[in-house]
Amino acid sequence: MILKKEGCSKMFKKLLSAGLSFVFVFCFTIFSHSETITGAGATFPYPVYSVWAYQYQKATGIKLNYQAIGSGGGIKQISAGVVDFGASDAPLTINEQKKHKLLQFPAVIGGVVPVVNIDGVEAGKLKLTGSILAEIYMGKITKWNDPQITAINKGLNLPDAKITVVHRSDGSGTTAIFTSYLSAVSKDWASVVGKGKAVNWPVGLGGKGNPGVANYVKRVKNSIGYVEFAYTVENKLSYVKLNNKSGNFVNPTFDAFQAAAESAEWDKNKGFYLWLVNAPGKKAWPISGATFILLAKEKKASNKKVVEFYDWAFKNGDAAAKKLIYVPLPESLKEDIRSYWKENGIY
Repeated sequence: MILKKEGCSKMFKKLLSAGLSFVFVFCFTIFSHSETITGAGATFPYPVYSVWAYQYQKATGIKLNYQAIGSGGGIKQISAGVVDFGASDAPLTINEQKKHKLLQFPAVIGGVVPVVNIDGVEAGKLKLTGSILAEIYMGKITKWNDPQITAINKGLNLPDAKITVVHRSDGSGTTAIFTSYLSAVSKDWASVVGKGKAVNWPVGLGGKGNPGVANYVKRVKNSIGYVEFAYTVENKLSYVKLNNKSGNFVNPTFDAFQAAAESAEWDKNKGFYLWLVNAPGKKAWPISGATFILLAKEKKASNKKVVEFYDWAFKNGDAAAKKLIYVPLPESLKEDIRSYWKENGIY
């Protein structure tokens, strides 16, 4: 397998254990003379798609060229018909799917995690509420020793230092999940900033993709950002403990993401449109979300290739997903997706 850089801003080259070998980079292309599937979009699921691509190539000889350019870019590329599939963490409504003549189904579930770089503050030690997080991102809370933060962090030595806010600079499904959560827990955020793949950020620095945000937080002292959990692990970042809808402070874990996923009510008649933010449940992580695959309806031949890949991943990729702290789809949902594929003539 030959890998070539294509304008990647940052490369992370690490191989996980034998069953999880993948190259963790911002974008990748596998070159060979055999059949290739092309896709583009969300950086949120990139780590698990990389593993699945590596394992699928070993099993079938078919390769995957997936460019992690952000959900906004993925939607644009599949709408323009330049890739076999798009990927977005922000689901399209059924009306949006019809407008762009797209099919949509979820692939895997994960969590968006606030991360910080504060001397002496280890992962899971800093507690934040949704309302405090919103005020930090609105520029209303500007120092780590603000009374609202210290009041819920007794015994934690927080510095009298300015908070550097980091957000995404590109159109991002991770941002859509994050801002949907902030809109759900803060009326001020909902009315002033709102939610979406791109918003007018009141303060902060912009990083491209999950890797860009992770890199900023890793380098800048007293910063805070938000990334998909696999990027937290890969970059050894300190994650924040958040209070959920039940009022409990929880850490981002597989069980917490799974607890959020269990509340989901999927409907294939709506093209599986669903948000998982602020889900009920005592253990649920509040900033959870699915990542979605988008197909152009008229591209029957390439759609079948994409479906074969994801069907293989649904049958063989759960262990890899779990090791990267993604939640595989429930078997009942996988069967609903296969039924959806059949109804659309691609399975």
